[in-house]
Amino acid sequence: MNIRPITENDVERFFHMLCQLDEETDFMMYEPGERLQRTISLEPLKGRIESAVSGTDLLLVAEDEHGTLAGFIWAERGTLNRIAHTAYIVIGVRLTYRHQGIGTAFFRLVDDWARKNDIVRLELTVECNNIHAKTLYEKQGFSVEGVRPKSMLVNGSYVDEYYMGKILG
Repeated sequence: MNIRPITENDVERFFHMLCQLDEETDFMMYEPGERLQRTISLEPLKGRIESAVSGTDLLLVAEDEHGTLAGFIWAERGTLNRIAHTAYIVIGVRLTYRHQGIGTAFFRLVDDWARKNDIVRLELTVECNNIHAKTLYEKQGFSVEGVRPKSMLVNGSYVDEYYMGKILG
């Protein structure tokens, strides 16, 4: 598995992988098919990818030996002065590639990037019933800071989320 920074040439493949993730799990933000329905143009995604390519944010992809994108981790740095030392993380790994160490490798690279870029705080949210992800995050030094009750509506039921953070020191 090759983990690398995203490039502007990856926009369409990245979008396709996100759509696949939406179909494979209930733990991503979009419902199955919703991303396709809401996307008029890939330009906004391209702009966000350009921000990562420029170094403001970090967006890494995992690519298998056939060139298939297997997952991603996205660390978006706070844009205002008071939160420029923080980064919010979103991660997703395709179903067939899970439990192969990709998530752990992603987080090690995010930690390296954060330290080099004066990021002191990493944060993310995770559905309370996503035990595998929560365990991964805790192994990477994140801790639960609170619960966001009924923060999502998944398959007709309200779902709570943990708000998790990690201080780099």
